[in-house]
Amino acid sequence: MRTRTAADARAAVAGRVSQALSARGAFTEFLRRETTGGLLLLAATALALLWANLAGGSYHDVWRADLGFGPSWLRLTHLTAGAWVADGLLAVFFFVAGLELKRELVVGELAGRRAAALPVAAAVGGMIVPALVFLAVSRGAPGAAGGWAIPVATDIAFALGVLSLTGANVPTALRVLLLSLAVVDDLGGIVLIAVLFTRGLAPLWLLAAVVLAAGYACAQWRRWRSPALYVPLALALWVCVHASGVHATVAGIALALLTRVRPDPGERAAPALRLEHRLHPFSAGLVVPLFALAATGVPVTGTALLAVAEDPVAQGVVAGLVVGKAAGIVGGAWLAVRAGVARLPAGLGWRAVAPVGLLGGIGFTVSLLMSRLALDDAVAQRRAATAVLVASTLAGVLAVLLLRLSGAGRARAQ
Repeated sequence: MRTRTAADARAAVAGRVSQALSARGAFTEFLRRETTGGLLLLAATALALLWANLAGGSYHDVWRADLGFGPSWLRLTHLTAGAWVADGLLAVFFFVAGLELKRELVVGELAGRRAAALPVAAAVGGMIVPALVFLAVSRGAPGAAGGWAIPVATDIAFALGVLSLTGANVPTALRVLLLSLAVVDDLGGIVLIAVLFTRGLAPLWLLAAVVLAAGYACAQWRRWRSPALYVPLALALWVCVHASGVHATVAGIALALLTRVRPDPGERAAPALRLEHRLHPFSAGLVVPLFALAATGVPVTGTALLAVAEDPVAQGVVAGLVVGKAAGIVGGAWLAVRAGVARLPAGLGWRAVAPVGLLGGIGFTVSLLMSRLALDDAVAQRRAATAVLVASTLAGVLAVLLLRLSGAGRARAQ
């Protein structure tokens, strides 16, 4: 009887463990769904807006809390809670997005020179035209000199989150096009930060980052697989990039582009696919919503919205993101296709590309960073941040409506 009871107890424990593992697996799969990430993103944004507008003091106290540590030469002593999210955790998202981009460039929808040229041309157009629109609308207003950089960037996380809410009919090629042009777009924005707004670029730290990146590439080439090697290497690379003065999320992009995407004979999956599969739930379920919570707490009172409507700089930001981005992305892609240097992905027509241009106007991440760097006045920074929120919301709503009305999921190349 005692033996049977012990066996029953062990069986019960094993059953509970099995149920827990099954529940964990189901939850992980739930987080891998793009719609889930989009819903979490929107929920975090709504919470940030409520928190900032109803209890703004506590909101800013939390995200401006000093969480710096370590010796001063590491340049980590000044980081706030918000900076750890934007510079640290967001690098994980850029790593996951970069893995997907490289996979598509090497073995997926964008494999080939003409296919890869399309998002590059769209991204270039999506940077030049918004800057010109901003300059035209702001009319040389005080503080507008560096403000043209604010509407040049696309927020990958928010744009993909909004796209995921349109449902399963969205073709994979459209999502890949948005992802790839947004990555190129943000890389361009980060280059602008490094060239125009970085103060005190540290060449030795940058050199150390290059050496570590080369070590990561060598480890991939030698087929080393131990996390005990890659995790410290990735952390050290992030520290070096951050200390160099370059935006720290570049570390995530760099590591992703150096990760192997072709499996060896007998290998079940390449490292890029394995890492993407493991990290996507963490990125979609925690990193991106946490960033939204930290970054989107801007005032949306009547007074704040009226100030945006009356401020030429804020007007330029809205026009650049909503009008300039759509025109620049679609126009750049169209010119590249007409010139014969690029081609539309199979099954994707121009009716489906137009909403991508609008989704490019969702510019939270780098646009909010640009507003803090390009504008010296605190009041102008707040107005620009509110303008980014207004423009991103408007662009997202218009994109979803256009996707649903145009039937982009059934679109074919035209």
